[in-house]
This record gives sequence, structure tokens and C-alpha cells, in this order.
Amino acid sequence: MSGKRLFQSVAEQIAELIDEGAFPPGTRLPGERELAEKLGVSRVTIREAEIALQAVGRLEIKTGSGVYVSEEQPQEKAALPSVSAFEVTEARLLVESEAAALAAHNISDAGIARLKALIEQMRTGDEAEADAADEQFHQVIAEASNNAAMVHTVQSLWRMREEIPDVKATYQAVCIHDAESRTAEHEAVFFALRDRDPAGARSAMREHFHRLIEAMLDATERMALEEVQEQVSKSRERFAAAAKIG
Repeated sequence: MSGKRLFQSVAEQIAELIDEGAFPPGTRLPGERELAEKLGVSRVTIREAEIALQAVGRLEIKTGSGVYVSEEQPQEKAALPSVSAFEVTEARLLVESEAAALAAHNISDAGIARLKALIEQMRTGDEAEADAADEQFHQVIAEASNNAAMVHTVQSLWRMREEIPDVKATYQAVCIHDAESRTAEHEAVFFALRDRDPAGARSAMREHFHRLIEAMLDATERMALEEVQEQVSKSRERFAAAAKIG
């Protein structure tokens, strides 16, 4: 679970090509087929890598036109703290619930339409597309708060979620088992924002994170039990072999 997935390695390779000047800002990337052949992976992996790079601001995917290198590349990022998935989620609960309440006052019709499209992507897309839609959903809400400090804080918390290996592994363990709940909870937030209901938006976002924390506890317990069972199994084999020797 904590191992690096193929699309992440491919995303890093594409990012390196961008940094080396092979694909300057504003230029269009080669098509999926050409990149797949160049990097020795499938077109699906290329697509997942491009979605991941779009999520961090390195690429811009323009439907019907292609994939372009962002004109403004993200600046070098500060080091992340040593935190657990539970600490990240607790902070997200506190910050993003208030961001949702602020967004309910300020969000535009275009923002509402964007959130609706992202929920549909969560429901119908593959795992990488659903994860990208999840992140963009929270970013749209943060931006709708009209508070630059809030936007920066939410982005920093998402960096911790995605870039700290143990945190990312815990989130992946939860999302694999809880995809349906995740979509339903985002819908509840969407409905409150659509109705311009600050209290409802805050409550729906808090419920989302409360459920996420409970799911994390279940996943952590499950992984701990699996580890204990594996250790017991190894001990059983070892001592059974020793008994035969005797």
C-alpha cells in the first residue's frame, strides 16, 4: 500500500522532462500514445500521471485540445512536518468545515456547476480520476471562501495527505473500501453549498471528516491485525519446523 504506484513514477519522469526544458511552459505535450511508447508504459498510466500533474499545477488538461505545460510552474515547496494521518484529518476537519461555511456565502453559479461535475467524476471515473476530482472539489470550496490564507492552508494540508508516505497509505486504505461513502458525503456538502446554507455546509463537511476518522481507525485496526496474523503464522511455521527436527 505504501509503495510508489507506477503512475506516480511516470508523473515524476514527466516533471523531470519539464524541469529539464524538454517541454517548456505553455507547450503541448506529445499525445498519450507517443508518451506511452517513450516511457514504456500504457496509455492509461500516462493519463493517470497527467491527471496527477494537473492536480499539483504542473499541467493543464484542455478537453478537445490536449495537455499543456502550465505557464506558471509551482514554486519549490517547503519541507513537510512529521504528522500522522489522524493529525492531518483533524486539522482538515477544523479548517475545511469553516471554509465550506464561508464558501456557502460566496460561491458562484460557476463554482456550483464545477462541484457538480467533480462529483460525477468521482462516481464514474477510475481510481486516479476519482482521487483527482476529490482534491479539486476541496480546492474549489477553499477558493470560494474568498480567503487566500484559507486556500493556502487547505493546499498545505492536501500536500501532507499526498506527499507523506504513511499518511497517503492510510488514506488509500480508506478510499479503496469507502468510495461510495466518499461520494455521498461530497454530495451532502454540495447540496448545502448549492442552497447557500453555511451551517449546513459546515455540518456536512464535519460529518465527512468524522466518518473518515472512523474509517481510518477501522483500517488501522485491520492492518494491525493482518500484521499480527502474519507474525503468528511465521512463528507457527518456525516452531513446527523445529518440532520436526526434534
